[in-house]
Amino acid sequence: MKYTIVSFVTLLIASCNTATEAPAETTEAVVVEQKHNTLTDAEIVDGWELMFDGQCTANFRKYGDKVIGKAWVIQDEALHLDASNKEDWQTNGGGDIVYQDFDSSLREFENFHFKGEWKIAERGNSGIIYLIHEDTEKYPYCWMSGLEMQVLDNGTDSNEGHPDAVIYKHRAGDLYDINAASGAASKLAGEWNKFEIIVQDGHLTQILNGVVTVDRQLFDDQWRIDVAASKFHQWAGYGTYTKGGIALQDHGDDVWYRNLKIKSLENDAAEAEEAAQE
Repeated sequence: MKYTIVSFVTLLIASCNTATEAPAETTEAVVVEQKHNTLTDAEIVDGWELMFDGQCTANFRKYGDKVIGKAWVIQDEALHLDASNKEDWQTNGGGDIVYQDFDSSLREFENFHFKGEWKIAERGNSGIIYLIHEDTEKYPYCWMSGLEMQVLDNGTDSNEGHPDAVIYKHRAGDLYDINAASGAASKLAGEWNKFEIIVQDGHLTQILNGVVTVDRQLFDDQWRIDVAASKFHQWAGYGTYTKGGIALQDHGDDVWYRNLKIKSLENDAAEAEEAAQE
């Protein structure tokens, strides 16, 4: 049974100033533009939650902090990391940002479907990190506990891309340093890429521009073998949390995110069990 859900995001963004512009007059044929950062009626009924409305950063804060860094700004209805003031390998006033709850606590998900779009600058690097356990004493950075879908400029013949583009398991769409993408799916630097991350009952699916790049089981013996063979073996507990938060990475390069939406799959599982019992 589906219920109409009004996402808590509407409450968090109420404090942000928004303005409605009148549509421009035109004598030409009306072109219907895609509305970004919104939920369709069908998505609302299906239980999707809007994480970012294109106007406000209130749903995010810096990992291990109470507020979001000033380098994360709104640009063209996208959440943009302005990396013009780089500091070491990250950005001054940036930092990785996490999706938060009403009380600023980390909003956590176990079984979920997360989707959105990203765009990276030339030679840029970022990441979408999930199943994060926020313990800054044990894990100073969120990627020390959470899994990462790589966001990267893979480069072209005329653009060499980010240096990681030549490293196996470090390219766009990879499960960073664990699984290489099954095929090339990313678009050029400066173009929007659509991504999906689905975790259900310990099974992971990563999708980039409609291409399944990773499809595997988590937390089993093979998973432990793969983690032990990766750079993450040095952090005890990495990749062991079945429930956790979501973050967008500051890797010191300009990156944009929009149309971020998430759906808990817990209700789907409960409904399937209920239907089986009827």
